[in-house]
Amino acid sequence: MDFLQEITTIDHKADTPVYLQITNAFIHNIRSGHFRKGVKLPGSRKVAALLKVNRMTVVAAYEELQAQGWIEKRPQSGTFVKNELPLLSPERIAEKEEPYTVPESTHFNFDENRIFPIVSSGFPPEGKLVFNDGFPDPRLAPVEALLRNMRSLSRRAVHKKYFMYGGSQGTLILRKTLSEHLSDTRGLPVTPENILITKGSQMGIFLATSLLIQPGEDIIIGEPGFTGAEFAFRQLEARINRVPVDEDGIDVEAIERLCRTKTIRFVYVIPHHHNPTTVTLTPERRIKLLELALAYKFAILEDDYDYDFHYASKPMMPMASLDRYGSVIYIGTLTKTLAPAIRIGFMVAPENFIRSATHLRKSIDVQGDSLMENAIAELYREGAIARHIKRSVRLYRERRDHLCRLLREELGNSVSFKIPDGGMSVWTTFQGEDLTTISKNAREKGLILPDGKEHDTSSKKYNATRLGFASLNFEEQEQAVGILKALIKV
Repeated sequence: MDFLQEITTIDHKADTPVYLQITNAFIHNIRSGHFRKGVKLPGSRKVAALLKVNRMTVVAAYEELQAQGWIEKRPQSGTFVKNELPLLSPERIAEKEEPYTVPESTHFNFDENRIFPIVSSGFPPEGKLVFNDGFPDPRLAPVEALLRNMRSLSRRAVHKKYFMYGGSQGTLILRKTLSEHLSDTRGLPVTPENILITKGSQMGIFLATSLLIQPGEDIIIGEPGFTGAEFAFRQLEARINRVPVDEDGIDVEAIERLCRTKTIRFVYVIPHHHNPTTVTLTPERRIKLLELALAYKFAILEDDYDYDFHYASKPMMPMASLDRYGSVIYIGTLTKTLAPAIRIGFMVAPENFIRSATHLRKSIDVQGDSLMENAIAELYREGAIARHIKRSVRLYRERRDHLCRLLREELGNSVSFKIPDGGMSVWTTFQGEDLTTISKNAREKGLILPDGKEHDTSSKKYNATRLGFASLNFEEQEQAVGILKALIKV
């Protein structure tokens, strides 16, 4: 509280004794919020030195404050502002003051409407079941191995430099490890210079879009599509063109028709387990899309957020593995592999694009968590992530099958869905029941269920939502479906 002398005015010529001036100043600052409830006050010697008065004057002021019930002295602890303040104002304080709070609005002007509002759902509430968008089960994440690696690396002298500022592109250790992993598992012939480490895939999408477009330029997305990506596109003022997504993925014929009439800057596509419908883009459409990108000189922003979680057969190679002309920007994440709170993603692209994306990233986020990045690289090298993925794929397949069986047997014709080949959720359409009402009533019964509105457009209402199965065990799934069954009254 070195600012005491700035907020306490003492007039030695005034009729009011100095100790009462100090008393009144403290009361004023307690009531205005400068001295919050429960805060420890400095000792009388320090206050006397700051205000340039005799220490006994401050002692008298503190005694007056204690007598009026504003402060309390705790043995061997010090002097504190009371949590329960006097209800009545002391008579010597003439004016009535409200406690100080930060104003609701700024005094200066700025364009609030320029920023697209995004409502955050917050952390899952305690004690409730949650059908999320399709997230991994954090209870399965190799957290202990990750923490062990972080502790081990932090003790090594050679790793002390990673506590300092470093490269915005991500640590070389992780980029080298990822380049080998992506080459071995996804056929991507990349080097560490082709990789930028990001805070999840959302940062990669935002950075890539920032580099690819100017406000008002045209892009193409699938409908229905991933709302998280659309938030970034709208925030950056892209002109969004929507094309249908059917059982074979995004409609490339519709993309070609748009390219004949507009200058398209990029096409955003989720080839594996499209969000929200979970369909996979067919090989024929992948090849056609690459050909269109070459012919019309647009970029392909390939979001491959959960490549590792495929249950029917081995997943197809990413489009980036077939790209020979530098058309594809490949976005991936470890968030779906490990846990949502572990914000590690990556962008793969030609070196010139990665250089520019790294410069842009540095202007908003100097670097990532270097120690975390190297610890994750160790998990790859130890084989811990490969084992975790193998175990998770087996378990998630069982959970998928269990949920689909429950939906079919317990909800019958009230819902329709297709068993997904991969991913972590089931795209479920509710038949003859208003999903908004179901969602509201389910919350009251202890089940958090998305109402599906985020997937609706001005032209179509789907009355459908993603039921995430990966983070619910069998018992939790049965409880959740039981709540739905009671609400729908099958």
